[in-house]
Amino acid sequence: MAILVFLEVKDNKIRKQSFEAATYAYDLAQMLNMPLKAVCIGNISGEEVQKAGRYGVEEVYQIKGQDLDKFLESPYASAVVAVAQAVNAQHVVVSQTFNGKSIVPRLAIKLGVASFSGVIALPTIANGEIQVKRTAYSGKTIQIVGTKSTKCIFSVKNNAYKITENPVTCSIVDFEFKPSAEDRTVTVKEVSKLSDKVSLTEADVIVSAGRGLKGPENWGMIEELASLLGAATACSKPVADVHWRPHHEHVGQTGIQVAPNVYIAIGISGAIQHLAGVNASKTIIVINKDPEAPFFKAADYGVVGDAFEVVPNLIQAIKSYKG
Repeated sequence: MAILVFLEVKDNKIRKQSFEAATYAYDLAQMLNMPLKAVCIGNISGEEVQKAGRYGVEEVYQIKGQDLDKFLESPYASAVVAVAQAVNAQHVVVSQTFNGKSIVPRLAIKLGVASFSGVIALPTIANGEIQVKRTAYSGKTIQIVGTKSTKCIFSVKNNAYKITENPVTCSIVDFEFKPSAEDRTVTVKEVSKLSDKVSLTEADVIVSAGRGLKGPENWGMIEELASLLGAATACSKPVADVHWRPHHEHVGQTGIQVAPNVYIAIGISGAIQHLAGVNASKTIIVINKDPEAPFFKAADYGVVGDAFEVVPNLIQAIKSYKG
């Protein structure tokens, strides 16, 4: 038996969230005294695949093929299942990315096992029951849930488990897999993206702004700050609704849910719907002239001040530091 972790690939690199899942899987493998193996789908270099060894993965089953060069739920789920069955996986660990969330239900059905989403800690096992802590209600509460199933899928919440290196010798196994006709009922014709922008779901730093900026003409300083920090830009729902910013920048419960290392909120009051989309951020910095803004209660750092004074000074300070 083994613990299996799914290493998700994007732009020919293993995603950061997968290393978080690998760290969780390694600790789980150590707890259960089992080897840690991984499945990686994509035509990426062996050097990139072997990065998994830094996080305790002893063996990576790499699946290549033109049929799998773009992510699709059904063939990817079937591929992970094929490897899970080949290594007799006791548990499967997946990062809770958009892609990860989309394959977990399929994995659970195909393998006939229990699944837990939003996991934030290692499970406990007692009296034949596996129990885990997970977030619920948009991160506002923590649940303890359990199952009598002996095999499980754990979907690890982004930024909930610290990435730790546990270097081991990692070998790569070429695993043959061909999607069935049932798995190929949907095809990807084209993927369009803003190549000059940092993806919100991938960004380590996000600079976000709200109605406090008073109008779209004032977003230049937000974009300049983001550029200096190598950050993605985002906005609150009201800003997207009045078309000050494009809807793909809207973060919140009804927009994109993000989990950067640093989230800078400028001129955003912090309604509960917005907080639900950003509360997985490791560090939240709030700039708002209203000292009673709800966002300050969720902030790690807060600056009470006018954005039109604070942000330009911050930009100048960063330029001076870099210079």
